[in-house]
Amino acid sequence: MKQRLQSGEEIAHAVYETGYGSSSQLYEKASKQQRMTPKTYQQAGKTISIVYAIAPCPLGYLLVATTEKGICAVKLGNEADKLEHILNQEFHQAHIIRDDHTHKEWIQAILDFIAGGETHLDLPLDVRGTAFQKQVWEALQKIPYSETRTYTDIARNIAKPQAVRAVGNACGANPIALIVPCHRVLRSDGSLGGYRWGIERKQKLLTQESKFLKDGSNT
Repeated sequence: MKQRLQSGEEIAHAVYETGYGSSSQLYEKASKQQRMTPKTYQQAGKTISIVYAIAPCPLGYLLVATTEKGICAVKLGNEADKLEHILNQEFHQAHIIRDDHTHKEWIQAILDFIAGGETHLDLPLDVRGTAFQKQVWEALQKIPYSETRTYTDIARNIAKPQAVRAVGNACGANPIALIVPCHRVLRSDGSLGGYRWGIERKQKLLTQESKFLKDGSNT
């Protein structure tokens, strides 16, 4: 369905071609599972307004983008303008503005998490994703702070043990770094595997969380 919508196919045609009985059935499912409606998804955010902020952090720069419903993107990088470019590509039809003062408390919570002063992020979200991706992301959010899982573990947790590669792809597509902690997923041999925002950042995050665990055990 999402692939058809992205290619510009009419919603009514895509609905029946992918097995939905009616468009109302699809919209009802979308409202429960993904927040953004099929029409909004098809139009790359055309009907929504997005406000984003950028802040320096120990991992380089942090970009946090929000809609009126919650956080729709969290990105990490070395250059602020590149993060802005990625955001504008993903939501190229949305109305996007920068405001570093909106939702400062959300941004500060993420900054505290990066610095090791916060172990849990419970923030409102408004994310796009397939049903499978969202299933994976929900499983990742259940990984406790300072612990790791393998891609195979996650595949088993969602009752799809053969979907290890697809789990890796879902981790790579995660739009909200840190809040959905895909940095806590490793290969079966214990190696880091991939990370959309750079292996070095993944290692730093895991080291920070491991340090917290050791410090906590000493108190």
